[in-house]
Amino acid sequence: MTASRSTAPESRPMPSFAVISGAQVQRALGGREKQIVELVEDTYRSHSAGDSVNPPSYFLRFPDRPSARIIALPASIGGQVGVDGLKWISSFPGNVAAGLPRASAVLILNDHDTGYPFACMEGSIISATRTAALAASAADWLSRGRGRPTRVGFFGTGLIARYIHTYLVGTGWSFDETGVYDLAPDSVAGFRGYLERSGAAGQITAYDSAEQLLRASDLVVFATNAGRPHVEDLSWFEHNPLVLHMSLRDLAPEIVLASTNIVDDVEHCLRADTSPHLAEQLTGNRDFLHGTLGDVIAGRAATPADRPLVFSPFGLGVLDLAVGKHVYDEVVRSGELHVVDDFFHELRRYG
Repeated sequence: MTASRSTAPESRPMPSFAVISGAQVQRALGGREKQIVELVEDTYRSHSAGDSVNPPSYFLRFPDRPSARIIALPASIGGQVGVDGLKWISSFPGNVAAGLPRASAVLILNDHDTGYPFACMEGSIISATRTAALAASAADWLSRGRGRPTRVGFFGTGLIARYIHTYLVGTGWSFDETGVYDLAPDSVAGFRGYLERSGAAGQITAYDSAEQLLRASDLVVFATNAGRPHVEDLSWFEHNPLVLHMSLRDLAPEIVLASTNIVDDVEHCLRADTSPHLAEQLTGNRDFLHGTLGDVIAGRAATPADRPLVFSPFGLGVLDLAVGKHVYDEVVRSGELHVVDDFFHELRRYG
């Protein structure tokens, strides 16, 4: 018996590996808020249409450091982006007291055809950017039919809050009043200084209590590191604000149940003890969910103005990949891509 002759596989270029710094990431993204929001919206539409693989995030927790965690977000996106990859992002709240940002991250991009990783880039800027871009998109879509808010309140005043404000302003928002509240006075002072330099905040008020901030704001941005609900009084929301619940665990389930609830992805959001997940555990059903942001964009879900409207996004790895691939392409175009020579060494099966 003779062996059948196999067709030789198509030759492929030798894999290379590049490292992209945070400074390069920042240059690739700075001042392009409208472009990045469009990219994030297009990617989110692709995900909603099923052109992605976005498994659950994986949480690495530590018995000796209960407030800290590192999260792995694997994902794959098709279409024009066509890339696989992984975001590996840590959250260590204790860093803030030591003068370091709470979060740090790297993003790995893998080639669609070979699976070889071809880039490692600083990921915390990409993560904050995709979060802020999604927040700006949601604020736009969810305020249609309700009237655009003119009084914004930031509950939590760290890096994510700064990025969200930048993306709101960069996509055409303006505010008569901007309120700030944080348990850390230094954070309030730092964020207020940023707002004053931005020139796009209107009257700036630092509130002494969470209740004062919430009652004074018709757009509320939660950007905290809360691990469990800490806002429990429904009367603070009696003016029916639009709430961007970016940190996911601030609201008591009773507030969730009394609100119109929009999420980015149902299966992702209702896990890991988020506020919507706690609401599901309390009721035993998901009837309190009114749809996804994709449903709103497609006209399948309404956003009535007669109750609080809460947007709770778990955060999708496919958005990191899309923004990361954009950064990679921009760095390549700039001629500043730093390739690590001989990163892949064993490329012959038999030496």
